[in-house]
Amino acid sequence: MMRVGMLWLDDSPGRSLEEKVRRAAAYYRQKYGQQPNLCYVHPAMLPQGAREVDGVAVRPLKDILPHHLWLGVAEEGQETPQPASAVAVA
Repeated sequence: MMRVGMLWLDDSPGRSLEEKVRRAAAYYRQKYGQQPNLCYVHPAMLPQGAREVDGVAVRPLKDILPHHLWLGVAEEGQETPQPASAVAVA
């Protein structure tokens, strides 16, 4: 679960999801000095289901708008990052 994170918009049609996650994670590392390990995206961005990109777990969450990525660090004690509630996104 993640309650606080960085919202990233990337609507570039030529970029793969993996590239979008890598770019967002690089910016997150530069800005916050920490590697994100969790990224939520709209389910349409993950037609084959959850995956991992360079150590970042990418999970679907229906509350995320298309073309947006919500990156951050999963809360401690969470072995496998799980989708946050809609309240956490608001």
